[in-house]
Parts: sequence; structure tokens; C-alpha cells
Amino acid sequence: MKTDKKLIPSFNTFYEFVRDDYKKVLEEKKVREKDFDIANFLNVLEPYYRGGEYDFLLNSDKQLDLLSKRFIVFEIDAIKDHKILFPVVTIIIMEVFINKMRRLQGIRKMILIEEAWKAIAKEGMAEYIKYLFKTVRKFFGEAIVVTQEVDDIIASPIVKESIINNSDCKILLDQRKYMNKFDSIQALLGLTEKEKSQVLSINMSNVPSRKYKEVWFGLGGVQSAVYATEVSLEEYYTYTTEESEKMEVMQLAEKLDGNMELAIKQIAESKRQEYGG
Repeated sequence: MKTDKKLIPSFNTFYEFVRDDYKKVLEEKKVREKDFDIANFLNVLEPYYRGGEYDFLLNSDKQLDLLSKRFIVFEIDAIKDHKILFPVVTIIIMEVFINKMRRLQGIRKMILIEEAWKAIAKEGMAEYIKYLFKTVRKFFGEAIVVTQEVDDIIASPIVKESIINNSDCKILLDQRKYMNKFDSIQALLGLTEKEKSQVLSINMSNVPSRKYKEVWFGLGGVQSAVYATEVSLEEYYTYTTEESEKMEVMQLAEKLDGNMELAIKQIAESKRQEYGG
């Protein structure tokens, strides 16, 4: 079989390979349909092939080397409720990380899954996540999952089996709104009475003259403590999620020819003068 050096790797060329070359191989090997139904396989792939409903998804002509990128963000909010695209894209993202995890030796790797419960709660994804959490440490890597709602964890047995049992480090923010049902959270996370008291003490007696928030760290049931997190104004305005504050930064940056760093510095300095500190 000759290799076409001009061939551009894409889903289209993969589909054509399966349809033409691989089909001939199966016929030559006399592979039975009950062992591998290639017609059904091609039927499943067809929507992603040229002219199909989702032919735009896997056929970009841009050749991206994600392996060498140090920081990658996948924003999938636009398709999070799409029954077909969301699981496909999620699996592709996970495969990208596993590829980096296995190939980049001696380099720390990290994957952070934020608000991705719809993806990991799907049938078939539990074993995938479980494999990731069990394997990542062997390749000098870390897997982190973030959620704003503890209910997400409580409601998903898949999350418990896949993630909680394989996570030695747990980090919790203010849990006062779960005060009356914290027993179930305590049981699920395997917290001791001491750790429960620590968590429920978060932000209960902060010093009024200082602007900070407290956070609880638990390390494998061996060590736990509550720490205060206090950042500079520059850091605050870099990471704030408050819409009015984000708009303030964006509007000033626009006036400064898109210079976000300068906008943040100017806003921080003006706030310091305003606060008198």
C-alpha cells in the first residue's frame, strides 16, 4: 500500500481509508460480518464525513501541534447540551491529554475539568475517568475536578467511584449553605469530625479589617487545615468573575489599545488610592 505524501490527515481521509482500503483488507482476510460489521461502522461515521451533518467538526485544514502547547483551554459551553457533539468533543479532549500524558516524559502534566459533570456522568465515561485518575500519577501528572455545587458530587455515584475514591487532596470553600445537610457530604468525602468542624468554620470569624476568604485543604486524611487566601488588587482584577468588574477592565483596556495588563494595573492603583492603602 503506497503512502500519499500529499495526503492531509483528517476525518475525511480516515473515512475514505476505511471505506476503500480497509474494506478490501477485511474481504481478503474473510472477516465475517458478525465479527466486524463495516457497513454499520461506516454508517455511524458518515455524519462526520464530507457532506454530512457534522462534517465541519473533524476536518479542519489547520495542522495544530497540541503536544508542544504548554497551556490549552477548551471552551465547550456552546455545545454542553448537544447530545451528539458534546460527548464526541469531550472524548477528543480527553484523548489529547492522555496522549500528552504518555509522550511528555519527565514533565509535569495537569488536566483540570471544570463543571464537566454532564460529560463524566454519561454511561461509558465513568471507566474512562477512573482510568485517568488511576493512571495520571504514574506519568508525573495530576487530574483535578472543580465544581461550584457540592450537590453535583452527591448526586452522581459515577463521580464518587471515579474521582473521590482516587483523590487524596480535597479542597473545599465556604459550605455554609450546606450546613443542614453536611452529614451526607461528610460521609461521601470521608471526612472526620475534626475535618467537618474545620470546614464549617470557614469564613465564620474573619478579621473585618482585611479582605480575604478562607479555604480548607485535606490531604489524604492525614493532614488538614483552614488557610486564608488574600491576593493583591492586580491578581483580584485579573481573575474576578464579577461582571461589572470584568466590564470595567475590558472598557479601560479598549481605551488602551487592548493592553489588558496596563488596564489592570491602572484600576488596581486607582482602587488603592480610593481605599487609602
